[in-house]
Formats: sequence, structure tokens, C-alpha cells
Amino acid sequence: MLEFLQTWLQGQGASEYLVFYFARGIAALAVLLLSLTVNFVAKRYILTSLTYVITRSKTKWDDAILRQGAPNRLAYLAPALVIYVLTPFALEGMDTAIAFIRGATHIYMIIIVMLVIDSVLNTVEEIYRGFRASREIPIKGFIQISKIALYFLSAVFIISILLNKTPFFLLSGIGALTAVLMLIFRDAILGFVAGIQLAANRMVSNGDWIEMPKYGADGDVLEVTLTTVKVQNWDKTVTTIPTYALISESFKNWRGMQDSGGRRIKRAVNIDINSIRFCDEEMLERFEKIQYISEYIEKKKTELETFNTETKVDNASLANGRRMTNVGTFRAYVQAYLMNHPMISKEMTFLVRQLQPSEFGLPIEVYVFSKDKVWANYEAIQADIFDHILAVVPEFDLRVYQNPSGSDFRGLLQTSQ
Repeated sequence: MLEFLQTWLQGQGASEYLVFYFARGIAALAVLLLSLTVNFVAKRYILTSLTYVITRSKTKWDDAILRQGAPNRLAYLAPALVIYVLTPFALEGMDTAIAFIRGATHIYMIIIVMLVIDSVLNTVEEIYRGFRASREIPIKGFIQISKIALYFLSAVFIISILLNKTPFFLLSGIGALTAVLMLIFRDAILGFVAGIQLAANRMVSNGDWIEMPKYGADGDVLEVTLTTVKVQNWDKTVTTIPTYALISESFKNWRGMQDSGGRRIKRAVNIDINSIRFCDEEMLERFEKIQYISEYIEKKKTELETFNTETKVDNASLANGRRMTNVGTFRAYVQAYLMNHPMISKEMTFLVRQLQPSEFGLPIEVYVFSKDKVWANYEAIQADIFDHILAVVPEFDLRVYQNPSGSDFRGLLQTSQ
């Protein structure tokens, strides 16, 4: 085409100088128009048809490709390829212009390819989030390190084009910059290594409830990235923790509780030691009327009477032989009450025990598991249980220990007056 234009212009009597540049200008304009036509066809017909097919398909992964924009970005390569391939023919003899235009086009294509690969990586991440494994092994950190490598290599190729050097020439000089690069990308490198350990050991995943007081974090993990872990606290604030801190420091992950059959209730009621005593007949008659422990008391009375008779215990003193106490009966009642509670798991650890007495009385600790693990429901169940326990303590002639308050001192003062 270029020779045809030159021959035609020479036939019109144009000078050789004018023929040379005018012919190449028309050829360049033709290449530009062809590239615009190719761009129009690629977007108007090819991309539109591809979008139609994807939206009508039943699969979901191709929809993710469309949402991330990879086909749309790929369409921008079409006009660039036309310019890159046809420029040497259109501008024959103009080596400087050819080198400049092809270099600029080459850089443009590298950027487009980089953006397409970036979209593909985003697509992979989006598709992966649809799998159950994404909850256990997040890959956002690996995607981010892949993007960093992609951007770095793209920059190397672009600089090599601008300097007219091979990429290997530039890469060979990076060794001298290793220390600087490690300083610049310190958090990224530490985060990448930590991300591998977190994923391999399944230490933390999206949706886990973690607690890390040093960073003020207590809530659900929103995102595990290359350099940070985002935690939404219960007050809806968001705390950002360095990823490598989860490897170098300790934190509490409540996933085990969430995956188990219940949530632990561990709380004690302190009994005033001065209110503890042996049960007499009147007390036992009252306790027998309590449904949860009526059978227990009958069985225990028979057991103790048999033992005391066989061992010829002198009943003149309650200290002789074996006797029931009001605190022991209370503990049996609490255990029976919890056994009959519909929201307490019977398959997991179930304890109602005494702890070591202290200046605050005798602790009777409840160590059981609630079937409902939802925080609000769990707190309601726990409160309901201890509301009942605290209210029933006086029924066993016991008192809950409480430090003296202002009203106690006022009562003493009025008594003394």
C-alpha cells in the first residue's frame, strides 16, 4: 500500500520529500483508523457477545470473571496489537518514529496485560471465597504477594524498554538493592511468611472470634491480608493487627468453642461460711419437699443411717458419724437443677464443685456448657441460672457472702443507739 501511494503521488508531480512523508502520514492514518475499527468491533460485537453468553450460563465462576472486568480490559489489547504490528510497514524508513511508537505501544500492552492478570487474580479470590475451604485457609495474602510480584516485573519490563536494556540486565543489578528492598518490603515479607504459617496451621480464618488485648482486638476477623488482619470488635469498631504479630505473639481464638457443642459457663457463688451447718430433722423435712432433690435426700438419709448403724455411731453429737450439711444439699440441688435445665449440655463437662475457702467465703462453682453459643442468648441463659441460684440460697439456710456496705454500718449504728 505504501509503494502504491508513493507511485501515485510521484505521478502527480509531487517532490520526493513530500512523497516520502505524505505517503507515510496517510499510511499512519490508515493504521490508526484500522485500530479504532478493531477496537469498535472488539467491544461492540465480541465483548458484547461474550457478556451475553456469560450472563446466560448457569455457572458462577464466569460471572466472577465478568464482574472483575478481565474481558473488558483484554479488549484494549486489540487496537494496540494492530498499531504494534503495522507501524513498521506504515512508517518504513522512519526508524526513530517506529522505535518510539512501538516502544510506547509495548509499554501500553504490558500495562494492559498487567491489569488483565490483576483481574484474573481478583477473580480467583472471589471464586475461592465461595468454597468452604476459604473460611479455613484464606488466600488474600497470597493474592497480594502475587500482585506485588506482578507489578514489580511489569515495572522491570517497562524500565527495560525505556532504557533499551534487556530485563535480565536490570534483574542482575537487583542483588545490590536487596537490603534496601527488604527494608522497604519488610512488612510485606513478614506478612507473607506469617500468612503461610497461619494458613498451614489454620490458626486464624475469616469469621473467627479472636481476642488480642495488646491491640485492643476482641471480635470477628473480617479479613486476613498480606500485612494486616482486620478485626471488627463487638462495639463495631475495627482494629488492625499486623499479620506477623499473630505468629510472634499470643492471642485467643474462640473457634474451638464455636465448633464445639456448647459454650462454657464458669461462675461461682460465694457462701458465707458462718451459715454452713449440719442438717437437722426439721431442715431435712423441708428439703424433701423440693422436687429436684427429694429422691436424693431419701437415698442419702438411708445411706447415712445404714452407715452410722453399722459403725455404731453415738448420735449424742452431730460431729459423730456421717451427716448431711445444708451446703452439700444445696450443691446437690444446683446439680439436679442444671441437669433438668433444657439449655445445658449433658454430653460436655458438667461440674458443680467447691473451691478453696477464702476470706470471701466458700465458692460453689458451676462449670457447665450452654447449648446455645450465640452471645446474647448465652448471657441470658447464664443470668437466668444464677438468678435462680442466688434466690434459692436462703431456702437452705445459707447466706451469700457480701462485703459490708453503708447500710450495714448504719444498721449497726442504729442498734448501738
